[in-house]
Amino acid sequence: MKDPRYPLGKFAPPQVMTPSLRQEMINTIAATPEQIGAAVQGLSDAQLDTPYREGGWTVRQVVHHLPDSHLNAYTRFKLALTEDSPMVKPYDEAAWAMLPDSVSTPIHTSLCFLECLHERWVHVLRAMAESDFARGYRHPDFEGVRSLDFLLAIYAWHGPHHVAHVTELRKRMGW
Repeated sequence: MKDPRYPLGKFAPPQVMTPSLRQEMINTIAATPEQIGAAVQGLSDAQLDTPYREGGWTVRQVVHHLPDSHLNAYTRFKLALTEDSPMVKPYDEAAWAMLPDSVSTPIHTSLCFLECLHERWVHVLRAMAESDFARGYRHPDFEGVRSLDFLLAIYAWHGPHHVAHVTELRKRMGW
């Protein structure tokens, strides 16, 4: 059996970024809100409050995590586009997932938030020049500068990764 933490495998950055691969990744990010919406369609509150794996977040927490994480990524893109290698602030995603808005808020709130956020983010991504993707940011947990191409690749993986948490749970549970 596959590791339920990584139903699509662990993130691996592409060896070479091409304009066509970059466009595929942007299209993947653009599709994420619709894909997570489809993945949770028709689930009851009890199903939404089911962990996707033993010791993991509930489906509800996964849904709420997506806009939390993607808002941070969107902000990092904008910082890197407007500043020279800015230092970004990390956040404790596990602690955020335990806050009341992640534990008990109806998922509709985050599905709408994610859709609007991605509309703006994808607009920025599609307007960027190829050279803009070489711009970068610094993260206190990593050495050096991370490029926006790297961040793009992470988030092209991140959305489908969490969608797969939900779809794989649905398969296992026969939902």
